[in-house]
Amino acid sequence: MHSTVICPGSFDPVTLGHIDIITRASGMFDNVIVGVFANGEKHPVFSMEERIGFLQRTVGDIPNVRVIGCDGLLAQCAKDLGASAVVRGLRAVSDFEYEFQMALTNRKLNPELDTVFLASDASYTYLSSSIVKNVAYHGGDITNFVPAEIHDEVFNRIKALKG
Repeated sequence: MHSTVICPGSFDPVTLGHIDIITRASGMFDNVIVGVFANGEKHPVFSMEERIGFLQRTVGDIPNVRVIGCDGLLAQCAKDLGASAVVRGLRAVSDFEYEFQMALTNRKLNPELDTVFLASDASYTYLSSSIVKNVAYHGGDITNFVPAEIHDEVFNRIKALKG
């Protein structure tokens, strides 16, 4: 069976937790599309093009993974791309309620779309893009939070926001 899934997110910035989920999904499915979405509730530090570039630099060498920018609803984007499932990482029980609500909404909008939840690696259960931004903003070390390929660019941009 040919399986294509989508791993959606704003990835502002991509974290090692994101990389873990994408990498694990690539071992489970034939094709993994990493969809970089604009989120109207968030004000990204990095442009869509920068976030796509970060992901291409960090997961672009995985043969069955491709990174694209997406606009609009996830359910429609998945349908347009031929994805049969959404892959989402769960860090803690607190993530489940929101993710479950989104899974049901996506399924209502696209009845052919399932959602697969992957439990986060224990070493990343605390990690989020917001935490990365907060630590970098205050000059803290984000070495264990983001891929080495993008570390300096991420740190310097966020640190510069403080002025």
